[in-house]
Amino acid sequence: MRILECGDAGLLVEVGGLDEAMTVHAALTAEPLPGVEEVVPAARTVLLRLAPGHDPARIAAAVRELPLRSAATRPAGEVEIPVCYDGADLSDIAAATGLSETEVVAAHSAATWTVAFCGFAPGFGYLVGDDPRLHVPRRAESRTRVPAGSVALAGGFTGIYPRSSPGGWQLLGRTDTAVWDLDRDPPGLLRPGVRVRFVPV
Repeated sequence: MRILECGDAGLLVEVGGLDEAMTVHAALTAEPLPGVEEVVPAARTVLLRLAPGHDPARIAAAVRELPLRSAATRPAGEVEIPVCYDGADLSDIAAATGLSETEVVAAHSAATWTVAFCGFAPGFGYLVGDDPRLHVPRRAESRTRVPAGSVALAGGFTGIYPRSSPGGWQLLGRTDTAVWDLDRDPPGLLRPGVRVRFVPV
């Protein structure tokens, strides 16, 4: 773990990988440190936004002493997402995984998914699962428009497009669940640490 000052009110915690980033985020969420106003995880870092007047060196020392626990044991909530598994890339996903289309759907809906971090667009969560068979590459060519609500796979992640946008992930299905809604508090349904289960409809 390496901790760097970030601007005049932040710390950037660099870790060895996604699992460690999720663990640090879970620990900071479970036991918030005085003076830390916001914790933002990413694939290999965790950004801390500090309240004015707090000593970055003291907070960095406290981060190094955190009792790190498995992120999987402390979900930040649970969500069920109904999915119609009729994505345009379902057959390609089946070919890439060596599974039948039915087996892909069964594996995706049986897996436990956890939001590791957010990015790309407001409301877009990068979800990691517990079934390595579902690791597939991005498409060779991105689409110029992926419909909102598309459920997709890429690398070791699954995600839901919050709005229509370009995208290169493999489309598995679609959902009517709004993952980003400005009339909801908070607007993002899929926040880091939230556990997700996909339900075929």
